[in-house]
Amino acid sequence: MRNVLADIITKNIKEMCIEANYMLSDDIKGSIIEATSAEKGQTGKKILEQLKKNMDIAENENIPVCQDTGMAVVFLEIGQDVHIEGCAIEDAVNEGIRQGYDEGYLRKSVVSDPIIRENTNDNTPGIIHYEIVPGDKVKITVAPKGFGSENMSRVYMLKPSDGIEGVKNVIIETVKLAGPNACPPVVIGVGIGGTFEKCALLAKKALIRDINLRNSISYVSQLEDEMLEKINQLGIGPGGLGGSTTALGVNIEVYPTHIAGLPVAVNMCCHVNRHKTRII
Repeated sequence: MRNVLADIITKNIKEMCIEANYMLSDDIKGSIIEATSAEKGQTGKKILEQLKKNMDIAENENIPVCQDTGMAVVFLEIGQDVHIEGCAIEDAVNEGIRQGYDEGYLRKSVVSDPIIRENTNDNTPGIIHYEIVPGDKVKITVAPKGFGSENMSRVYMLKPSDGIEGVKNVIIETVKLAGPNACPPVVIGVGIGGTFEKCALLAKKALIRDINLRNSISYVSQLEDEMLEKINQLGIGPGGLGGSTTALGVNIEVYPTHIAGLPVAVNMCCHVNRHKTRII
């Protein structure tokens, strides 16, 4: 049994909240640079150049890459041989979020009740997903999620007879409906299978995978490539003002499901697709 202090989790999450909002991951940075060169539309190219400049300023001057610094989504993979000491792990996570958003001068966007809508003033509570895994490590991923793109996301409960063509159709439909509202070029996470809530979680987890890494299942990998190609043929383009770069990546995860169902979730994300991962 390995003991891990709750304070260590708090410290890491605090730092990761700040880093995720200041510095984009290498795959996203590289994709934006590549897209800037490849973009065929002049307006689209100018917008991508502005996004690249914004990305560089944020990292060099330690300021948020976007004014919407998101609701903190935290994925925890906790080894079954780990014992957390000091306080409840949920409290440790939320304290890390509170400190990160305070010390990083990040916008606090969380309201305590979805109807009454009073700001909590510290961006807590976060959305925490727990997974117990073998071993004695704790893997933490912090993924601040802005709501311009989150609001454009959808869950579809398809019929099994809709098949893979039905899945393709709803992915394309979601991107079309989002248009400029998800701050394209977008990254798209898709979850297929499970239940109503499981497919949504799969889609969210898909967003934290490197966009250069394809799914290990052959047909899923092919679907990722096909969807990226077709989405970039829609002409929505950077900023929704036209062009050949509507999406930077499409990541798809699948899970077993019931004989009567084909749940599909499409989680839209703007071009920054913020996330940081550490293992302690």
